[in-house]
Amino acid sequence: MTASITDSQLFAPLFHSEAMQAVFNDEARVTAMLQAEAALARAQARLDIIPAQAGQQIDDAAREMRVDMPRLARDAGIVGYPVLGLVRQLSEAAGPSASGYVHWGATTQDIMDTGTVLQIREGLALIDRDLERVEQALAALAREHRETVMAGRTHLQHALPVTFGYKAAIWLDGVRRARTRLSEMQPRVLNAQLWGAAGTLASIEHNAEALTSAFAEELGLNAPQVPWHATRDGFAEAGCHLALMTGALGKIAFDIMIMCMDEIAELSEPFVKDRGASSTMPQKRNPISCEVIRGCNMGVKKAAALLMDAQEADFERATGPWHAEWIGLPQAFVLAHCAVSQAVFVLEGLEVFPQQMEKNLGLSQGLIVAESAMMALAKGMGRQEAHDVVYAACRDAQRDGISLHAALCANPAVTRHLSPEQLATVLSPASYLGMATTIVDRMTTSARAD
Repeated sequence: MTASITDSQLFAPLFHSEAMQAVFNDEARVTAMLQAEAALARAQARLDIIPAQAGQQIDDAAREMRVDMPRLARDAGIVGYPVLGLVRQLSEAAGPSASGYVHWGATTQDIMDTGTVLQIREGLALIDRDLERVEQALAALAREHRETVMAGRTHLQHALPVTFGYKAAIWLDGVRRARTRLSEMQPRVLNAQLWGAAGTLASIEHNAEALTSAFAEELGLNAPQVPWHATRDGFAEAGCHLALMTGALGKIAFDIMIMCMDEIAELSEPFVKDRGASSTMPQKRNPISCEVIRGCNMGVKKAAALLMDAQEADFERATGPWHAEWIGLPQAFVLAHCAVSQAVFVLEGLEVFPQQMEKNLGLSQGLIVAESAMMALAKGMGRQEAHDVVYAACRDAQRDGISLHAALCANPAVTRHLSPEQLATVLSPASYLGMATTIVDRMTTSARAD
């Protein structure tokens, strides 16, 4: 039994990402810390801080050793951190001649933070890989439905005609911004941590500055100019940008869910037998993936808030906020990748029903292009008078159950400026799309260029 949905076998097919779980599970955390210890030994050997042979032995042991996880867990429970127990096992594996040089000059937080950064780097690469698929799927939908006219809706009511391609292009723009943010933040987040007990690296003496750079270089990370033991905005930024990303996906999911309603029925999630089924209503085909995306978004936002709270790190090492990161960061990454994976499934197989979009477009009998009529009449009678005339015609059409075209044609003040034939053209939804197709072209062209 588990108390965490991200570790639950029962909910694994929904609120779970096996790939991201493999980046943030216990084994991955230990591996990342061992990578940090090995890099430390290699860097110190390069700079003659420790003997070259000891550095090699520590490096070999860190790569090849089998960690006794139950023993490590017991040590972590007693000490409060896993590094001391890990250092003991690494020292044993490195052998008597090298054991005295393991973890030389470093502190627990150096190894844990650097290991976490390695996990973040791998997690971001995984998310970016699948975000690219989301981006490609949205670009394909935008191109395919560039001219598929549908009702644009504001306040959940018909507003003006748009195209479904335009809607997909707007979704695409949000996803691309999210992807850009995740890339742009990496120089601020992917920093090694090697500053010793209180952040001065006094234990290394005159070689300290060279060591921090060499350590970062060994791991392919950035070498920060100052320690960040107690300034945790990097991890908070990672959580916030993940929340912005899942927010972009949540907007898409919410739109799709509404468009899946029986009363609208313009879209449907990909069909998989029994997916979204009800235990009692055979007709049900619930938009489960969209629901999961929205749930993940809420979870990531809460995890991001926890990481922001952890910025209140006291003095040179936090007395509790640091521990909160251990809770929030893995949750943020696992749920974020779950949301991305579900979005890939939905968008690559999304079922689109243009005929239903056209049918819905005609429900208001032309009211959706009332602005078009107003702007056409404004050229002859001025905008405010045109607004009042069309407003009254809309009320007449709704009251009498007739089309806007019929209501306008019944008013001589209208027909003095526009003939019934001209009105028919003005009231054609396809003739009042503004920049919808231009926006599609802009987004899909730039998507291809990437």
